[in-house]
Amino acid sequence: MIKVTIYKDKDNLITGFKVLGHAGYGQEGNDVVCAAVSALVINTINSIEYFTSDTFDYSEDEKSGLIEFHLTSPISKNGNLLLSSLAYGLHGIKKECKGKYISISERVSQKNK
Repeated sequence: MIKVTIYKDKDNLITGFKVLGHAGYGQEGNDVVCAAVSALVINTINSIEYFTSDTFDYSEDEKSGLIEFHLTSPISKNGNLLLSSLAYGLHGIKKECKGKYISISERVSQKNK
């Protein structure tokens, strides 16, 4: 199962996320749920880097299915839109899969950015 944690600040703005695991929907290399989640996540990170001046820390481990992303600057309007779009897309995948292959939780960050 893919476990997603969405980090928010005290103002309910998304400041980061963590994706961990593999869906197990299909064989490695042919898992459409993993592919959909990966495409959304990677496109979001690339879009934030290209379309905004937001700064962030990012790490990944392909074997464990880990992608972790945290803003290191205050979030811009465009950054907020992109991260909100990511969350919306991930919730859509969860709904389509009836929660069987992906779980999503939210945590309020202790940092005041």
